Amino acid sequence: MKRALLQVYSAYGLIVFALTFLVLLPFFLLAIFIRPLEGIASFLNHVWARVFFFFMFLNRTKIIYEAKPKIGEKYIFCANHTSYLDIPTLGLINHKFKFIGKASLRKVPLWGYMYSKLHILVDRGSLKSRHKSWVKVQEEIRRGFSVAFFPEGGIVSKNPPQMTTFKEGSFRIAVEEQIPIIPVTIPYNYLLLPDKMPLIIQPGCIEMIVHEPIWPNGMDDAAVAELKLAVRQKIEDTLKTYEGR
Repeated sequence: MKRALLQVYSAYGLIVFALTFLVLLPFFLLAIFIRPLEGIASFLNHVWARVFFFFMFLNRTKIIYEAKPKIGEKYIFCANHTSYLDIPTLGLINHKFKFIGKASLRKVPLWGYMYSKLHILVDRGSLKSRHKSWVKVQEEIRRGFSVAFFPEGGIVSKNPPQMTTFKEGSFRIAVEEQIPIIPVTIPYNYLLLPDKMPLIIQPGCIEMIVHEPIWPNGMDDAAVAELKLAVRQKIEDTLKTYEGR
């Protein structure tokens, strides 16, 4: 009985997600086809996330800001990644940024088209694609956009919330562009929507901690390694405080 109710709840969540997207789609299309309006896509993502979580979790969202991102400032957001809920969760941050996502997301009907046009997709198995996305990230940062990465490269941990190895790309870009990284800890999403088939959503509360920016210390390889370690340590230490809650 409980499983059947959760399946109904999960179907309801998918319907809310899809309907909200369809309502916002005309505005996303304006952002795609009218370049001066491209910046509104981030706000649309924020609205989408707010509406989705309002109906899905009765607006039970808790965002803790150690320091609120400043309007007009460029950052790289780096979050741990354990659930498909992580993308809309990051959308709760009302800031002008683009996501860096897997090329396979392009295959999602309609939504994948929007995502591929407004964000940056990368095929990690292709050297050409990785280089192209690297150049695109630098271009978008110089155009005034922040970017959001999942430095693990996807939902890959077999023992969430424990994290796997961080990939270097986001940290090297932060060093080259001399912009700060904001670590983001998402402690519970792996419980609310586990990465298991069939996908079943559990009722609960979305929680996210947006940490203080960490600036790169230098321009060399040592600065990249130091920054990566500092960001990982911040997220790991925060996840430990949630153990057993």
